[in-house]
Amino acid sequence: MKIIPQIDTSDGNRQEIYSLPVDTDFLEELLRYIFENHWRSIVFGPIIEGGAYEFRCPNEPRSITYFDGYLTVHFGGTHFHICIGENRGSESSPTPAALKKSRRTSRAEIVRGFDDNGAPIIWQLRLFNGDGTPQLNIFFPNPFLTDEDGIADTPDWSRLTVWDDIATRYLGRKQAQDPLDRSGTGFHAP
Repeated sequence: MKIIPQIDTSDGNRQEIYSLPVDTDFLEELLRYIFENHWRSIVFGPIIEGGAYEFRCPNEPRSITYFDGYLTVHFGGTHFHICIGENRGSESSPTPAALKKSRRTSRAEIVRGFDDNGAPIIWQLRLFNGDGTPQLNIFFPNPFLTDEDGIADTPDWSRLTVWDDIATRYLGRKQAQDPLDRSGTGFHAP
């Protein structure tokens, strides 16, 4: 499967947007894969107008389960739920059709964001619900940032390992690395 990106500049920044399937099986497999294999290195949370929630996994997920449309990633006491399928509710209290549509992921995309010189500086997965509201952003490790979320003095290209894995596995990229990903200078002036 080769997914062709769309170019978007609606917010003033150039982005390649790779649209993904939104069927439950695909989204469950994708999220399980990321949280089971890359939990140590991702940053995740909703990015909404006026707020950005960027969390790190406190530990390896203790369980990842699916029930009534919701995937739950449980780290112990800390966990989150995301509606990726049909939320039916109970027999005595079924979920209204409009609410089912609103809750469920309706758009999934992998995004590569570029700086003013055309070099990638952001690699992420974004999910949106049926109302177009952001549900979840997963930021893949960035060569221009440190683990402490500081600006790196020099790029650490090994931090693109997760992106390379995701792009190969889910975007159908034939080569393990795209030289363009390693062409930038970071978040500071060249």
